[in-house]
Amino acid sequence: MAVVGRIARPHGIRGQVVVNLETDFPDERFQVGAELFVKRATDMERLVISTVRFQSGRPVVAFEGIDDITAAAALAGAELRVPVDRLAKLPPEMFYRHDLSGCRVERTDGSHVGTVTEVEGTLAGSRLVVSTDRGEVLVPLAAEICKFVDVAGKRIVIEPPEGLLEVNDRARR
Repeated sequence: MAVVGRIARPHGIRGQVVVNLETDFPDERFQVGAELFVKRATDMERLVISTVRFQSGRPVVAFEGIDDITAAAALAGAELRVPVDRLAKLPPEMFYRHDLSGCRVERTDGSHVGTVTEVEGTLAGSRLVVSTDRGEVLVPLAAEICKFVDVAGKRIVIEPPEGLLEVNDRARR
């Protein structure tokens, strides 16, 4: 499943919630009748959007069966997900964040850096969590640093600023 948003907080007393977006396609994902999934305990629970409106660029959503502030507050912090097979096909030069997990990371000179274990942050500021032989390193997911992303080949080529990859070495001293 792919994350498309996170429930920020309840909105009002009738069960609505404010969603922080994790998708470039909010109008497609957040519409009446759309199915989203949220993990509760060990189960994935299906939620169906009953109303939606956008306020300051974020969806304010009501789900079927969530009709008071207590039920809405219980969803705060939850990740809203969709099955990967329901994601739109992207042009070759674009990728979904979850596609980057497992990618090999190397410098422009071909030297091995590590492997992406996850992508954290928001759409506005994402970071690759790269497992290296010296520990984890956070690499900003920015065109100035990530020069080439080959999702099919599971490879990312970076040109890191001086000291970025050594920051953990300094922190351990």
